[in-house]
Amino acid sequence: MTLPHPLPETSRTALPPRPGLGLKPEHVADILATGPDLGFFEVHAENYMVDGGAFHQQLGAIRERYCLSVHGVGLSIGGEAPLDHAHLQRLRALLRRYQPQAFSEHLAWSSHGRNFYNDLLPLPYTESTLRRTCAHIDQVQSTLGRRLLLENPATYVEFSASTWDEADFIAEVVRRTGCGLLLDVNNAYVSAINHARNVVAYLQRLPLEAVAEIHLAGFTEEREATGERLLIDSHGAPIADPVWRLYRHVIQRCGPLPTLIERDQDIPPLPVLLAEAQCAQRILEASTRPSENALLEAV
Repeated sequence: MTLPHPLPETSRTALPPRPGLGLKPEHVADILATGPDLGFFEVHAENYMVDGGAFHQQLGAIRERYCLSVHGVGLSIGGEAPLDHAHLQRLRALLRRYQPQAFSEHLAWSSHGRNFYNDLLPLPYTESTLRRTCAHIDQVQSTLGRRLLLENPATYVEFSASTWDEADFIAEVVRRTGCGLLLDVNNAYVSAINHARNVVAYLQRLPLEAVAEIHLAGFTEEREATGERLLIDSHGAPIADPVWRLYRHVIQRCGPLPTLIERDQDIPPLPVLLAEAQCAQRILEASTRPSENALLEAV
């Protein structure tokens, strides 16, 4: 089933246009005790695909107080094989249980046959990949009864077989399926550096009107044998200055949007993440009205 496009504004997301954090078990007690002023929390779906246990107890307590975004990492939207029916049904049950304000997945693949790879692997951007990805998204949205937000990837290699530019590929997926876009600003920057492309031109070709959530994260930097920079989307460092600058221009272009501060490695104390959330809040508050030319000023 292909959803109508564009969907009504109320169908995009009910997440407030404020900063949120990824929910970490080590922070739950502090969150419940102090009630930090945040717009939402986000969790990885696969961590909660069991019937009970401490994680569900914690998430239930958080859900009573905060909006919730569920982020999937295992659907393998771009994979060659059919979607895993059992996985999709567990996901459906999870979303019915918690009724999150948003659900998202990656433009990537992570399984082949019976093998599951603990990584988000890149796609060749071809006509056959486009048709398969759209069919999978249609199936997900039909099964879940809600709009999926598709996240742009961080990549380290590109395929010579690709016949589509990544931004144009994503735009066409959004057009054909009516899905929304989760814009990961760090991913866009990392990929732009790794492939020596213009990140502003990339963002301008994306369907920014479909963005319903933003991710911000840190990266690590390595040097290849040739001396060229290689950025790794590690989620284990503070958000870098160029990513903050790019985010500021995106918000000036699009207006305030729900913004997740991601940290999945080397997780610091909660106040450190709250400080980054405050930085995002200041940028959101400084935005007045969307400007079509804002990205042209990005550095």
